[in-house]
Amino acid sequence: MDYPHDQAPGAPIRSGIPEHGRIPKYYAVKAHVSALIDELGEGGTLPPERELALRYEVSRETVRQALRELLLEGRLARQGRGTVVAGPKLEQPLSLASYTEGVRRQGRTPGRRLIGLERFPCPEALAPEIGAESGEPVWHLERVLLADDDRVGLESTYISVARVPDLEEKFDPDSSFYAYLHDRLGISFGDADERIETVLATPREALLIGTPPALPMLLIHRISRDTGGQPLERVRTLFRGDRFSFTAHLGGRG
Repeated sequence: MDYPHDQAPGAPIRSGIPEHGRIPKYYAVKAHVSALIDELGEGGTLPPERELALRYEVSRETVRQALRELLLEGRLARQGRGTVVAGPKLEQPLSLASYTEGVRRQGRTPGRRLIGLERFPCPEALAPEIGAESGEPVWHLERVLLADDDRVGLESTYISVARVPDLEEKFDPDSSFYAYLHDRLGISFGDADERIETVLATPREALLIGTPPALPMLLIHRISRDTGGQPLERVRTLFRGDRFSFTAHLGGRG
């Protein structure tokens, strides 16, 4: 197969065009608009649908389909009644670093908005994951994740009340939970297991994050242990698929 010399690393091979060369009209428009996005740069305003339809000699519905895909991919964003070029996605490392650290590394301001902090009897299925006994009190901390005041995710944390008895009184819900555990309680994270999948948000989750229910989400399940190997927390985090990508460093085996 011949590869174009100007193909960007990581781009679809042959720009996603099949060998037979036949592509849907919307995809051709999408390719044209993608080039236009590069020209306009972040924050640039896209021409109206009517103008794009005339420029590329297609129907407005064809243009809408192309724009829908670019919106879902996070390359475009709605602003009022118009459409603008979105900024780069946030890169979140797959590591034991907190969300706060990951966002700050990219020059953005992390934040959180408290939805609720509740305590309830630990369900039997959850107990071994957080090192608790069934029926023992457990905290559920739910917060919306922010980056420069934009809502980008939703995080649910479960941890035994015995490990953090004063959470309700002494923890600032707008701050890093990991920093609180380490700095105030002397608890450090040792290792964790993570599972990532693609899901659609529930109507409640979409409302809290401020996204359409059809927007794909990246869902991370994390079960963490402390440096002594004891189960510590279970976290369920939804990240907007149009605003996040994940990175990991993989080492070789000797």
